Amino acid sequence: MVTQEQRRRQLAREKFLRQQQRRTSARRKARTRNAVIASVLGVVLIGSVALYTTGALKGDDDKTTTSAEVTPSTVPTGKAPDPCDKPAGGKPAELTWKKEPALAVDKSADYTMKLATNCGDIDIALKAKDAPRTVNSFDFLAGKGYFDHTPCHRLTTEGIFVLQCGDPTGKGNGGPGYTIPDENLKDPSLKGDTYPAGTVAMANTSQPDTGGSQFFLVYKDSPLPPNYTPFGTVGADGMKVLEKISAAGAQPADPTTGMTAPNATVVINKATVAKS
Repeated sequence: MVTQEQRRRQLAREKFLRQQQRRTSARRKARTRNAVIASVLGVVLIGSVALYTTGALKGDDDKTTTSAEVTPSTVPTGKAPDPCDKPAGGKPAELTWKKEPALAVDKSADYTMKLATNCGDIDIALKAKDAPRTVNSFDFLAGKGYFDHTPCHRLTTEGIFVLQCGDPTGKGNGGPGYTIPDENLKDPSLKGDTYPAGTVAMANTSQPDTGGSQFFLVYKDSPLPPNYTPFGTVGADGMKVLEKISAAGAQPADPTTGMTAPNATVVINKATVAKS
């Protein structure tokens, strides 16, 4: 006959096992979610991280097989009309440098970046005080014409809501040849593991301190872990441009890279950074 004390211990063990199962299931779901998020915003690598960080990526000059680190998101199958104008004439420079530029921005000053795209101008208030090395890199790259005539190659329309740009190759594997460290990951705006609409942040290779030139613009609040340097905020008029682009939807995922390109042909005709 089972005593009352034995029955109590049995019920306690069963309760403990149920708790452990729930915790294990929650951890598994969290790992899966974070892996998907990281892959969607990750920079697609060619060969290995070493190639990216040493500046060996030069578009068509590199013949190494592409290894996609992206997970396709579900997208509409129909293609909406392109809401954007024809891009300005010209081709991306696809320049690379061996080292991060020396810090030259004034952390006490206000900086703005203007992306003059064929879909409309996107003005961004930059956070030089909180992300000085990131803003410094963008000031340097914009001054060299690095972003001019480059496409925005990825649009995500479910789960997270971002437009990704900054790759001269348009394939998700381009970079400036150097990397910059993560900054401002404790920004007050990143509450509840959410990047609010209007945030401009760095993409990376799913590893810390691997930012290059690729960045994303959040057009709708997106659940993301604070792993991506927030370095700017899109103005009201720029948000209207992003809404127009996102309303056109995204293409089906590329079978090779897994990327979902925007239906709109989005090209940065000219990028400029100014100190005010």
